[in-house]
Parts: sequence; C-alpha cells; structure tokens
Amino acid sequence: MKNIYIAGFMGTGKSTVGKIIAKKLNKKFVEMDELIEERESEKINNIFAKKGETYFRTLENKLFREISFETGLVVSCGGGLVCNGENLDLAKKTGTVISLMASSLSIYERTKNNKDRPLLNVDKPLDKIKELLDKRLCFYNKAHYLIDTEGVSPKKISEKIINLLKNG
Repeated sequence: MKNIYIAGFMGTGKSTVGKIIAKKLNKKFVEMDELIEERESEKINNIFAKKGETYFRTLENKLFREISFETGLVVSCGGGLVCNGENLDLAKKTGTVISLMASSLSIYERTKNNKDRPLLNVDKPLDKIKELLDKRLCFYNKAHYLIDTEGVSPKKISEKIINLLKNG
C-alpha cells in the first residue's frame, strides 16, 4: 500500500491528524521532525539556531528519500517539505498527498504560545506566517486532496481523509 503524506503549514494539525489516521488504519506513523530531532540529538529549534535552515532542509530531504522507499506509512511532513518540487513529485509518486489548510490567523492562534517554531521566533510572527503561507500555498495546492481544518476537530478531519482514501 502506498504511503499517506500529511502536508501543510505548521499548526494545521498534521501530527495530530496523522496519528489518528495511522491508528484507525493500523499503519505505522512517522513524524519527520521528531525523527530528525532523534537522529541529530537536537531540537529543531537548536538545529536552526546552530546550523541554519539550509542544513535542516538537507536533513529533511535526505530523510524523506529514505521514507519514500517504505510503504504503508502515514507520514507527517515538515511544513516546508513539499515546497521542494522534487519532494512533492516523489511524494505524489509514492503515496497520496493531503494538504491540511488553515488561515494565517488560525495558524497564528494555534502556534503563538509555542516557542519551538524556529521560523516564527521573530518580532511579528503573524506577518511571517502570512509571508511563508503566500510562498508555500502554490505547493500545498498541488496535493491530491486539500482539507480545510478551520473549526473542525482532528477526529472529523481524520474521518474525512479516511473516507477520501477509501472512496476517492
């Protein structure tokens, strides 16, 4: 069975929804950011601070290539992973890509108290969210399915995704 890749901006519920889907479908769940932290023995925030975003993206791309050779996984992708055209193409070839969507204001509200978001550790995080979301939207829109997470529980989102996967 092909992989299920949960993509989308930070704070859209990728990990929460991915875990529910994996449990309901009896699949292995992979949280890419957690796996990178485990391998590097370092939090993402520290990786960004010490080695920069380019280094992190290199780790992320390498890990994704490894994961894409496996099958039957539910993968929570980092928010920027599918913004690399090669990664997006590979994800679409080896699985079903689902982008979770939310407004910049909702993302801000969901992430504002979390200091482990290196790209948002700036003076005006809402402006940064808007800027990044504008750049990434064209990639998220290329997923097989787009799911709006505004005002919907992770359980309901998961049910919707499972129905889409089963029924197209």
